[in-house]
Amino acid sequence: MTRLSVNINKIATIRNARGGNNPDLVKVALDCERFGAQGITVHPRPDERHIRYNDVLQLKDKISTEFNIEGNPQDRYLELVLKTIPAQATLVPDAEDAITSNAGWDTIKHKDFLKEVISELKSKGIRTSIFVDPDVKMVEGAAEVGTDRIELYTEPYAANYPKEKAAAIKPYKEAAVLAKKLGLEINAGHDLSLENLKYFNQEIDGLDEVSIGHALICDALYFGLENTIQLYLRQLQ
Repeated sequence: MTRLSVNINKIATIRNARGGNNPDLVKVALDCERFGAQGITVHPRPDERHIRYNDVLQLKDKISTEFNIEGNPQDRYLELVLKTIPAQATLVPDAEDAITSNAGWDTIKHKDFLKEVISELKSKGIRTSIFVDPDVKMVEGAAEVGTDRIELYTEPYAANYPKEKAAAIKPYKEAAVLAKKLGLEINAGHDLSLENLKYFNQEIDGLDEVSIGHALICDALYFGLENTIQLYLRQLQ
């Protein structure tokens, strides 16, 4: 079964809107685990507009499932990850002013940089995953930099799924087949939802993990957090 990691960035956004600690981010993370999530994802950004760096430190010793810290591997991110030692570090090439992640790595152009960062993280026992577009050249490049996993950037899939789902999934299937052949494990994330998740999971052989935040938290407004997590888990069975 593909594992579900719940991204709690949006919980932090709600908290930050009023200050204080409501909702309590740590409690929500623990509740997500209690409700069945097999991992917790956070993506701290330099402006700390949702997850704060201190949040990551507070969550460090509380998470009992897999803790996944996403981010652009600049100095502050790397310092945080090396202090925290999560189960997984997901490297994302997002610009500081990006509203959300919007592209994968050019694993050829940034080969030397990624090799160096990944080597340092893996030396501390941290599993590495890098955000990539469903492009076979980028997957080949990912294998060459030594990452353990790739995370397929699924926004284009989600955008095209309502139009023609077979065409939307095609490049992802090709990328996944090659990734497995090259010995890479596969994660996926960005705009996956109750509408499109089941088909993606069925079509991508060997999918290890999905990281879902925005859609899941939106659904929780209607269905409740516990029920929503169970609904997502059912799509992954």
